[in-house]
Amino acid sequence: MISQIVAEIGSQRHAILSKEPRIRTLDERPRKFFYSENSDLDEVSADAAANLILPKLDNHQPSKLSEHDLYPLFSKYLLEELGVYPKRIDERKSNNTRGAGGNRWLFPDIVGMEDLSRNWDREIVDFAKEYSDKKTKLWSFEIKLKLNGSNVREPFFQAVSNSTWSNTGYLVAQEIQGEQTVEELRILCGLHGIGVIQFNSSDPSESQILIPARERQDVDWHTMNRLVEQNSDFLQFVRLVRQFYQTGDPRQTEWDAI
Repeated sequence: MISQIVAEIGSQRHAILSKEPRIRTLDERPRKFFYSENSDLDEVSADAAANLILPKLDNHQPSKLSEHDLYPLFSKYLLEELGVYPKRIDERKSNNTRGAGGNRWLFPDIVGMEDLSRNWDREIVDFAKEYSDKKTKLWSFEIKLKLNGSNVREPFFQAVSNSTWSNTGYLVAQEIQGEQTVEELRILCGLHGIGVIQFNSSDPSESQILIPARERQDVDWHTMNRLVEQNSDFLQFVRLVRQFYQTGDPRQTEWDAI
């Protein structure tokens, strides 16, 4: 019920704000609403308003987190909230046989396998095997701390580049600043099929898929082969997916969300 109320308020916020100027909102997500009879200038200078405008200065303090700090948190979110088995890809384990910069934007931060058959009847699972139908969806994730108007395009095209092999690719950010940044992402995602997840590191269950990715039916075997040749983490990911097809057991303890 709470989620429904939040969604209804969010969808009607422009109408609400135009009718009642004393109701204010912040552009950050999750979006916050508050009531004030002060002018906009007074809001900026008032101590009480400062506590509303800068909510990240209390317990959350995202500035102290690094991208690497987000990897285990996001991996746990993938398994618990989306049913995706995650695997961290450490680019430092790459062979780099193509020289400095040869693998730039090649490896995503995290990859994942979704078991499409997890709720299927046993007969349907066996039936799909006979028809060589796919039982998984392979995911790719590029993770950033912050996206804003000045940096949004580079991380986006990094996500495009290192997700070409997968069924779905996502750009993940803890903080997305401003409506213009979101609008830019919507345009880019519409052109290239990448999705966007806003990740709440303090409460991963409150994370949201802002823009769903456009799914590709087939994976790019040629690119996957290059990734396997260049990186031992990706090789282990492929082995886990292959073992799942052979045994039907995803071997949850061998993934990176435990």
